[in-house]
Amino acid sequence: MRLHAPANVFLRRAQLVFMLATLLPTILMTATGVVLLTAGGSKYTALVAGILVVAFCVSSMTGYILGSIFVARGARIAQVQNHFLAAVSHEVRTPLTSMRMFIDTLRADRLTDAAEKRRCLDVLHQEINRLDSLVGRLIELSKIESGRHAFERLPVSLRAVVDDSLAAFAAICVASPVGLKVTVEDGTVMGDRAALAHAVTNLLSNAFKYTPDDKRIALSVLRQGPRHVAITVEDNGPGIPRHEQGLVFDKFERGQAAIDSGRPGSGLGLALVRAIVEAHGGRVELESEKNQGARLRLVLKLAAES
Repeated sequence: MRLHAPANVFLRRAQLVFMLATLLPTILMTATGVVLLTAGGSKYTALVAGILVVAFCVSSMTGYILGSIFVARGARIAQVQNHFLAAVSHEVRTPLTSMRMFIDTLRADRLTDAAEKRRCLDVLHQEINRLDSLVGRLIELSKIESGRHAFERLPVSLRAVVDDSLAAFAAICVASPVGLKVTVEDGTVMGDRAALAHAVTNLLSNAFKYTPDDKRIALSVLRQGPRHVAITVEDNGPGIPRHEQGLVFDKFERGQAAIDSGRPGSGLGLALVRAIVEAHGGRVELESEKNQGARLRLVLKLAAES
């Protein structure tokens, strides 16, 4: 079986070939054109030929520069795709490895105690749910980013979005209830109620997951001027250093504090939040300092009647 080089390697090779095929002849023709122009004097034929050669060389150089830009951009895209594929493979392999181990244990009848078998099945069920959640998030994120996700465009009460988010959040932290400070200025936005509630729930879930035992989480919905509203989730967690703030919204990226905490996570939550908000014409803002908590803000445009 023949192994093929990655796409970014082919693109780099294409860039080199493109340079050799275009740049060197252009340099030689430019020199020829300069000679014709300087030696032509009153000879119109030599003058016109020199001008044409130089014009051709300028066009070639422009094409080379633009081609190099596009090839380099293609190489970066290929590199991102390779990184994405590696991250997906890792995230999928982890639960599959665990599932295979427990299935092999059950098939070999290594467990004789009914309670141990039950525990083994519970772990299998948990890993299956984890894998299903990962695949579901990937599919949803892919549809949103490609524009194939059909969001509703209906008037949505912000209080209704908050109520839906709080109900979902209560189910998440049922084993360890947390006091949540909620402030809501009601208003109306045009959008998909379920998707917006899902985005807010993701923020609340992250705040709950990564804050210490003395959790202080606040959810507020406040107007920003006459035309916008900000949905803000604030916590007293470890915070996100400045150099990580541009990365945590990328797929499969997690902050170092999240990794060090040992808590499970796929690195898709904030990417999904950003995709949902941007699909609604809004933006996500992050304010945080290391060891000083985080403040994530979803800024949306109010509907005309609000």
